[in-house]
Amino acid sequence: MAGPALRVSGLRKSFSGRHVLRGVDFEVERGSIFALLGSNGAGKTTAVRILSTLLAADAGTAEVDGVDVREQPARVRESISLTGQFAAVDEILTGRENLVLVARLRHLPHPRRTADELLSRFSLREAGGRRVSTYSGGMRRRLDIAMSLVGDPPVVFLDEPTTGLDPEARAEVWRTVERLAARGTTVLLTTQYLEEAERLADRIAILHEGRIIANGTLAELKRLLPPAKVEYVEKQPSLEEVFLAIVGTGGEQRAPGGAASAEEERP
Repeated sequence: MAGPALRVSGLRKSFSGRHVLRGVDFEVERGSIFALLGSNGAGKTTAVRILSTLLAADAGTAEVDGVDVREQPARVRESISLTGQFAAVDEILTGRENLVLVARLRHLPHPRRTADELLSRFSLREAGGRRVSTYSGGMRRRLDIAMSLVGDPPVVFLDEPTTGLDPEARAEVWRTVERLAARGTTVLLTTQYLEEAERLADRIAILHEGRIIANGTLAELKRLLPPAKVEYVEKQPSLEEVFLAIVGTGGEQRAPGGAASAEEERP
């Protein structure tokens, strides 16, 4: 289809006299990652709930995949998936059983085949037969996103998907989001983490006190500030970089700089 995947114009919403959205406008290109950045209470989740037909706006219009969310909510729900701040997975079921359940609810013809394809796509095939209660935080979040992709919706809403995750799990989710966009899925990501928006987003909108106060690519937003002064400083690694360097990805612990940890067995 032609035109943007998401179009929002003049969106307003109040709760008990408190103005949460005060005329929000933005568009999201198809197959891109759009980050809605803001602090707690800025209105990010409210905007996502309106776009996903869970909440009615007081004023303004919103379109998803060319369909008005107020006039045709059922058609909008056929085109989207929503992953909230906490993983909506059944811990008693296995990863495969969670996916099969959603595929059957969506009346797909081959639910087991769909489940196996998504387990492979999200690097969960070996864990597919285990109960979700045994999964790490990053694995649960990957499964949650996989469940939201049953049926291949063209638009995915990720509402603060890395809340409460450790650095390794956050990196796993980031790679998952990047793969989604590479496959042509449109992603609207809400976050309060600046480095998350910087890493993932094609465009970033800053929502503050119910209004979009800036919208553009990372390069365009950086140009809003005065030119940087060149200074020579010694850059120390961040604590997150130290943590990831020590833990690694292959299970072998290494100290910063590649040295073996003190607890390694010596010959």
